Amino acid sequence: MVNALFFTLLTLIWGTTWYAIEFQLGVVPQAWSVSYRFSLAALILFVLAVALRQPLRYPALHHRLFAATGAAIFCFNYLLVYYGTAYLTSGLVAVAFSALSLFNLMNGRLLLKQPLAPAMLLGAVCGTAGLVLVFWPEVRQLSLADDGLLGLLLVIGAAFTASLGSTFLASERARRVPKLPLNAWSMAYGGLIMAGVALISQGAPVLDTRPSYVWSLAYLVLWGTVLSFTLLLMLIDRIGLGPSGYVAVMTPLVALIISTVFEGYEWTPLAILGIALVLCGNILIRLRRGSKVQLIKRSV
Repeated sequence: MVNALFFTLLTLIWGTTWYAIEFQLGVVPQAWSVSYRFSLAALILFVLAVALRQPLRYPALHHRLFAATGAAIFCFNYLLVYYGTAYLTSGLVAVAFSALSLFNLMNGRLLLKQPLAPAMLLGAVCGTAGLVLVFWPEVRQLSLADDGLLGLLLVIGAAFTASLGSTFLASERARRVPKLPLNAWSMAYGGLIMAGVALISQGAPVLDTRPSYVWSLAYLVLWGTVLSFTLLLMLIDRIGLGPSGYVAVMTPLVALIISTVFEGYEWTPLAILGIALVLCGNILIRLRRGSKVQLIKRSV
């Protein structure tokens, strides 16, 4: 029940962040917006960790883990997504990024030697195929003659980068660190690295005081980052790398509902069929509990 609640909350939050990010574009360069988001989130988590008296001092090996995780998940992942979005429609970005679940299964098997249940792989493929049908009108417009292929490769690269970060978080060393300090240090490194990239590539920091930018940034920091990534770490810890990555397959459906309400998206028979496939995939991938497969070995 708790796992289902975490899964649902994370899906709803990340599904709405796609819309919130739209208010971040325009005045402030993308790299600086990403740096602001994760730097502020890290600051909040550090304050919470101190208030809850959780340890913040760790040896160098742990900081290497924090830096690698921050660079993968909270830096280059989002940088690639933002650049990819410049070449693709939001629906196709969502479809491409849903490859995260497949990369999680692949990296979990190759890097962590985790068993791969057939139902999990079938569920991830089924869900991804369903999203292709949901966004088929946009998928079929992709042409190799324009920049669409570059955008697709950038977003798939973002999904692979995020999967590597999730693999780092599934390691035994990461699992021994409390969630707040782990998130705080990883986001701090990600925000700092992103600030360096932004300073080199786009110049001095730029601020936008419009209410739409400030409020959307606040939502992305508090809900889309602090709460959501804490829930993600809890899911990885409780149900494993593959099932937690399936959130990336479900969140575009929430984004589609948001698009229907605010942007006039029209449902089609292919979209309805695609949603059915996504739901079937979700059922298949959650059957892993019945197989008694332990995805992440716990230390004794």
